Amino acid sequence: MTDHPLAYRAVTQQDFDALADLRSAAMRASLERLGRYDPQRSRERLRASFDPSLARAIERGGRRIGFYALRPTDGAWRLDHLYLLPAECGQGVGSQVMRHIIGQAQAAGQDLRVGALRGSDSNRFYRRHGFVQVDETEWDIEYLREHRRAGSPPAPPA
Repeated sequence: MTDHPLAYRAVTQQDFDALADLRSAAMRASLERLGRYDPQRSRERLRASFDPSLARAIERGGRRIGFYALRPTDGAWRLDHLYLLPAECGQGVGSQVMRHIIGQAQAAGQDLRVGALRGSDSNRFYRRHGFVQVDETEWDIEYLREHRRAGSPPAPPA
C-alpha cells in the first residue's frame, strides 16, 4: 500500500457511469467463475439501487479506487456496495475501508448487514471482519455484524 491516505468523497448522479464501470471490473472475475458475467446486467442492477446520497467514493492520491454505499434498513445499515479496483485488492485497502465503515456503524449504534455472491472471495473477507452468516440463497450469502452495545458481553472469538 502506498503512503497516500484514503479519502471518502460524496458522489452525484453524474458519477454513475464511472461507478458502474468500477463495479463491473471488481465483480468480473467472480461472475465469470459462475458463468454469470454480463456487463449490461451489472449496470442495470446498480442503477436499480443507486442512491448517490448513500454512496461514497474511495480515493487514494486523488484517484478513485472504489466506492461503497450504506443504506438504513430494518434497524440496521445495509452495506449495499463495496467495490475496489482489482489492482487495489490484496494490499489491505479493503480492510482499511471496512474498519472505516464499521467505525461509522458503531458510532451510530447500528448493526451492519451485507450480501456476498456465493463463490466470491468477499465471503472470506466479511467473515474475517466479524460478519456472521445468517442466510443463504441460490446466488448470495447474507451476513450480519452486530454492534456491541455498552454493557453487552464481548462476542466470542471467531
